[in-house]
Amino acid sequence: MKSNSPRFQFLTFLQSNNISFSNLKQIHAQLIINGNNHSSNLAKLIQSCCNLSTQPALNHAKSIQTHSTSTTTNVYLLNVLIRCSPPRNSISSFADSLSSKPNLVFDNRTYVFVLGSCARLSIVSALFEGKQVHARGIKDGLFSDIMVQTTAIHFYGIHREIHSARKLFDEMSMRNSVTWSAMIRGYCIQKEKIPRYARDAIKLFREMLINREVGSPNESTMVCILSAVSQLGSLENGICIHGYIQKTVYKPEIDVFIGTGLIDMYSKCGLINTAIRIFNIMEIKNVLTWTAMMTGLAIHGRGKETIELMNAMESNNLKPNEVTFTSLLAACCHWGLVQEGLCLFESMEGRFGIKPTIQHYGCIVNLLGRAGLLNEAYEFIIGMNRKPDAVVWRSLLNACKLHGEVLMAEKVGRILLEFDSEKIDASEDYIALSNAYALVDRWDDVEMVREVMKVKGVQIDPGFSRVHLFDNS
Repeated sequence: MKSNSPRFQFLTFLQSNNISFSNLKQIHAQLIINGNNHSSNLAKLIQSCCNLSTQPALNHAKSIQTHSTSTTTNVYLLNVLIRCSPPRNSISSFADSLSSKPNLVFDNRTYVFVLGSCARLSIVSALFEGKQVHARGIKDGLFSDIMVQTTAIHFYGIHREIHSARKLFDEMSMRNSVTWSAMIRGYCIQKEKIPRYARDAIKLFREMLINREVGSPNESTMVCILSAVSQLGSLENGICIHGYIQKTVYKPEIDVFIGTGLIDMYSKCGLINTAIRIFNIMEIKNVLTWTAMMTGLAIHGRGKETIELMNAMESNNLKPNEVTFTSLLAACCHWGLVQEGLCLFESMEGRFGIKPTIQHYGCIVNLLGRAGLLNEAYEFIIGMNRKPDAVVWRSLLNACKLHGEVLMAEKVGRILLEFDSEKIDASEDYIALSNAYALVDRWDDVEMVREVMKVKGVQIDPGFSRVHLFDNS
């Protein structure tokens, strides 16, 4: 019986986006009744169940794979199940297959999909599970596959295990452009020791260009490298990379992601006018592009231009996001535009439907504090719709120190010390309170704070400077 006969027209419903779980079960029943439950149809059925993302549908998808009798088919369906399911379900399906079918032989795609799921799951246990998957892949002899190794590099990079990623990268006998890009991106997304890892990313990018056999870097790699340059503020590297971009197929005026990366890079490297020129020639701009330009203007103290750009953004039928408002409020802080900043904050939820985050509250506290409106800033914190964190209170403490308001500083400092009561290495809040006392010659209180630091074992983090040397040879 041919699958395109009228009796099997129901298979076309699997391509519908509005199909219900009840319909999927009916299609499954028809496949069994008519003996048409071969692997390709079952794979489509599993994918449709996973697309619904409801727990009954996900359970049914897993049941389809579990009850497959053919070993070859079972691995194929398992791969489809792992690829299409949410990350947590994908890892569970892989683990269940290990225990329920110990003789099942996985292929390279199995490890690519399950490691990808571990990378997408941003919880601590996912790192431990991914390492177990890595060990199992070595045991099965599939970790010599370049796709599996590249996915593992991506997984370790996402979970901040950059040294494990680099060890795996160095041990690879063959690498392609995707492998190099995964390693470079891994360096760029590390949140700790950013200058060091940004330099490693740029160094690896140079090695990639020298090694022409691996192919050219893709768009994602170029965006990552521009981000690394932005983190370092290394203008000479940024200009070189811009030159490389212009000599290759990437054109900032038509590639929105490359163009946005260049705007961010030049803004943070000090050439705001160059960033503006790139922004003006870009034919396509998204919300990230506008936000990057506004952020650049904000960090250069050009607050009024930032607000004007937001109005122009709205005229182009683009709505600002949370990051956009963070940039706008930062611009108001730089220029002391108190009323403008408060109006923007009020418009977030009422006009644009964006619920303020703790970062936005912190910007307003910083804005009021810099303007000397310390009581207003304190009342603003007390009236927040969420519990203020230490960063918000610290902004007010710094403002108190700036304006010599010791009584308010003492009140805020004691609140901050309660936040730090369980952190034996917290020092900046103690130092800020001590400095506030010193401004008005309250040396007994300065001594008291220093004694408390000694008793609690609070260490002062040493400062350091970084000098960038240019090689003119």
